[in-house]
Amino acid sequence: MKKLINEVDDVILESLDGFVAANHRTHQKVNGVNGVIRKAENNKKVSIVLGGGSGHEPVFLGLVGEGMADGAALGSVFASPDPQTILEVIKSAYTDEGTLCLVINYAGDTMNFGMASELAGYEDLKVETALVTDDVASAPKGQEDERRGVAGLLFITKVTGAAAEKGYSLAKVKQIAEKANRLTRTMGIALTPCSLPGSKPNFTIGEDEYEFGMGIHGEPGIKTKKLKAADEIVTEIVEGLVDDLDLQGGDEVAVLVNSTGATTILELNIVFRQVANLLKKQNIHIYDTNIGSFCTSLEMAGVSISIMKLDNELKSLYNEPAYTPYFYRKGNA
Repeated sequence: MKKLINEVDDVILESLDGFVAANHRTHQKVNGVNGVIRKAENNKKVSIVLGGGSGHEPVFLGLVGEGMADGAALGSVFASPDPQTILEVIKSAYTDEGTLCLVINYAGDTMNFGMASELAGYEDLKVETALVTDDVASAPKGQEDERRGVAGLLFITKVTGAAAEKGYSLAKVKQIAEKANRLTRTMGIALTPCSLPGSKPNFTIGEDEYEFGMGIHGEPGIKTKKLKAADEIVTEIVEGLVDDLDLQGGDEVAVLVNSTGATTILELNIVFRQVANLLKKQNIHIYDTNIGSFCTSLEMAGVSISIMKLDNELKSLYNEPAYTPYFYRKGNA
C-alpha cells in the first residue's frame, strides 16, 4: 500500500516533529518521548491528559489545545503508549490542581495509563482517570462499562476541558467527564480496510460489502452486510444510537459525523442529511454539528456517527470557546 513516508520505524517521530513545527507557537514536544503538550501559563487549573495509538489523527494530539486537553501521549500505530511515555506527559502537563487522564477503553490503554498513574502517585502527583466507552457496537446495552472508546472522545474532551478551564476541582472535572461519557454514543461502519505503514491491508471486506460496527483498529463489527444506499445505512446507525441513549422528543444533542480516513466531505454531508432528517422526525433537536475527520483509522473508508445528549450543564460547557489545530469553537455568542 502506497504511503508518503520515509522509513517505517520513523513514522511516529517524524509525524510528531511535523505537527510541533507547524504549531510551535502553541504546542511543544515532551522531552525524550512521543508526547505533546500545549504551551500555557495557567497553573491553577486541572490539566487534561489523553493518549493512545497513532494512526487515528487528529486524535489524539489534535485534541490538545485551549479549552481542550493539555497533553497527549502517543504510541506506535494502533498501539498504546508505554507507561513511561504517559508518565512524562503527565509530569510535563501537571499543574497544582492535579491531572485527569481521559482514557479510551482498550486493554493496553487502560493498563498502561493505570501503571503511569500509579508511578505518578509515587511522586506525590494527584492523578485521576476517566474512561471513554462510547462505542455501542462493542458491548450490549447494560454492559456499557465494557465498551470501547472511539470518536466520542471529541465531545467528552470538549466539555471536560471547559470544566477545567473554569477552575473546577479535580473531583468535579472527573465527574463531568464521566457524565459526558454516559451521555455519548458512537456507532460506525467500514467500507474498506486500512494498512499499517509497510504492511498489507490488515483485514478484508468484499467489494459489495461493509462491516457494521467495525472498531477503529479493524476489530470485527457486529456483522458483515451487503452494501446498500447511504440513507439505509445511516438509518440503522441512528436508530441504534437513539435507542441506546433512550432519546426522547424534545431532547437536545450534539452530533459528530466522522470520516474514518478516506471518506470524503461530499459523502459525509449526505450522511448528515439523513441524520438530520431522522432526528427531526423524532423531534430531537440538533444543537450543534461537527463534520469531518476527527478519529480516523489511517486510510480506512467508512464513517462513524456520535451523539451526545445535552443537559443544561453540558450545554453550557460545550458553549465555552476552544481551539486546537483541528477543532475550533468560538463559544456562545
